[in-house]
Amino acid sequence: MRTNLRPHPTRPLTVKRNLGILAHVDAGKTTVTERILYATGATHKRGEVHNGTTVTDFDPQERDRGITIFAAAVSCDWDGHRINLIDTPGHVDFSDEVERSLRVLDGAVAVFDAVAGVEPQSESVWRQADRHQVPRIAFVNKLDRAGADLDTAVASIRDRLHTVPLVVQLPIGREDGFTGVVDLVRMRALVWGAGGEAYQEGPVPDGLREEALRRRRLLEEAVAELHPVALEEFCVGAALRDATLAAALRDLTRGGEGVVVLCGSAYRNRGIEPLLDAAVAYLPSPLDVPAVRGTLGGEVRERAADPAAPFAGLVFKVTATATGRLTYVRVYAGTVEKGDTVLDATAGRTERIGRILRVQADRSTEVDRALAGDIVAVIGPKSARAGATLCAPDAPVVLEPPSVAAPVVSVAVEARRSLDTDRLASALAQLVEEDPSLAVRTDAETGQTVLSGMGELHLEVAVEKIRRAQGLELSVGRPQVAYRETVARGVSGLLYRHVKQEGGAGQFAHVVLDVEPLDAAAEATGGNAEGFVFRSAVTGGRVPQEYMRAVEAGCRDALAEGPLGGHPVTGLRVTLTDGATHSKDSSEMAFRTAGRFALREALRTSTMALLEPVIEVTVTVPDSAVGAVLGDLAARRGRVSGSVARAGTAVVTATVPLAELFGYASRLRGRTQGRGTFTTRPAGYAPVPAGVADTLLTR
Repeated sequence: MRTNLRPHPTRPLTVKRNLGILAHVDAGKTTVTERILYATGATHKRGEVHNGTTVTDFDPQERDRGITIFAAAVSCDWDGHRINLIDTPGHVDFSDEVERSLRVLDGAVAVFDAVAGVEPQSESVWRQADRHQVPRIAFVNKLDRAGADLDTAVASIRDRLHTVPLVVQLPIGREDGFTGVVDLVRMRALVWGAGGEAYQEGPVPDGLREEALRRRRLLEEAVAELHPVALEEFCVGAALRDATLAAALRDLTRGGEGVVVLCGSAYRNRGIEPLLDAAVAYLPSPLDVPAVRGTLGGEVRERAADPAAPFAGLVFKVTATATGRLTYVRVYAGTVEKGDTVLDATAGRTERIGRILRVQADRSTEVDRALAGDIVAVIGPKSARAGATLCAPDAPVVLEPPSVAAPVVSVAVEARRSLDTDRLASALAQLVEEDPSLAVRTDAETGQTVLSGMGELHLEVAVEKIRRAQGLELSVGRPQVAYRETVARGVSGLLYRHVKQEGGAGQFAHVVLDVEPLDAAAEATGGNAEGFVFRSAVTGGRVPQEYMRAVEAGCRDALAEGPLGGHPVTGLRVTLTDGATHSKDSSEMAFRTAGRFALREALRTSTMALLEPVIEVTVTVPDSAVGAVLGDLAARRGRVSGSVARAGTAVVTATVPLAELFGYASRLRGRTQGRGTFTTRPAGYAPVPAGVADTLLTR
């Protein structure tokens, strides 16, 4: 077994790895993380999810529910390399935690269930990693389970993720008989004992040698098709040397042309050491990824991963603990030391770094400095939020923050005792600061405090966190979904004149608007920039450029509330076709006001439609319960898109309105005698049927 080396703290950037563990819920992410910590000597006892003894699932709610809710950072050493790991959530409601983590990672390990293959949330986090261009290797877990099959799982990776899987291992044994793997790169067998404590390396067993050679040949051919150097060697000698194959696998992984696939059973502690070797060999160091880019005053600036460069770091997580406010930072460039003054470039204010901590989940060790490539937590900044850039005051830069998804579910929250109202307000503000995917507002009609999030479980966890941390008794209303409004049929030539004269300088603005549906309105996902397009067709300079921008800003203001039910408006195109100005009374404020009121009037004149969030649901049920489940989905306005039979069970995929899914877990258990399970992922927005819309709008 490879020994765990601990190099000097000032190790070079080439031996640092900042990696995430990504997967669908219950695929075994946390168990993989635990076994990595154990294999590297970072822990001396294997933690178990079912016992609530894991390092990374340290929050009481995570242990009670048996799932990862909050991204947790840990560090370990392997083969002279420092590996910073972030164990991310697998439940769809906490995908924003994954988004923030991926923004600061250089590579990732995607974990797949050997029985289920690529599951819905596995696909979602894979697409998130694609957007951030994070190189990945894959680990097919749970090969010891009944029905586990590496080839089937690899086929699902190829078909559903549209990538080229480069399988570098062959399992030894099946299901309960799984004992090890054949390393196809070095053509050696790695076999673990019954306790999984250490593996023995030896020659490939005679019974597997022919199959191993066949698979090695397939691997060489797949690599040669993608890598020019490997292709040249393959054409000359009809084979690849081990060193050439390993170098090509590294290049293809870091370039995203292919994904190296390994296998094992984390629970049985089999396959972890080769996974660590692959992470070190194939995934990039901070020097292997492009220099981080930021802006300042519209000018693009780069920061190289160099400890001697000006300091620049991105805040990706904020948590409140008993010892203070922890601000998690990925240091991209430069060095930051305890006591330094840094600039929060996003907020435009300076902050002092009081302490720097290397975090091991809920434990930490204080250090004097953090260098480029490090992921640390700092104590001192009072107002820096997730997405903020901390940098050297004399070399300011603003790094691109992680995107934040729009909330889709809301509940009314109030303290049962009026004396606790202020405490509740303070607790909610802290929640939003820690989790940007939560939002708090006051309902203008009822005066209630409304908490919005990414799903029912997301809100349950948030409310329970307040109850436990603050000891508050809360009343929580029934969940409500976040509807949107869109234009079904627009209007042309709507004229609006804004004239105001009350002594002194007046206000004058004249605009003419065309409003029409966006071509992609059906795919709009909330009232963001992707769901709204503004353009100008004004000629002859009748409306100056600065006033055009003011009209667009006014139109965006009007998108906040639609005419049907006050929901945000999305999926429309507005064209400014004409206008007029006054030499003295026209101003940007006047045209912004005109744009706002003009679009409001245009929306009232247009034919509007109500949109609702829809969810892709994957239900796994016994064959005997398929009919009952399909009938229930139909009653919930679900549209079945597929059904696959699998060893006495059926996997049904359907698109269902989010509003119809509340309480579905208990209903499914009742219809399947507790044997049915389901998973979900967002599928955008869809029009509400006319009859249902009439009912919603008359409530």
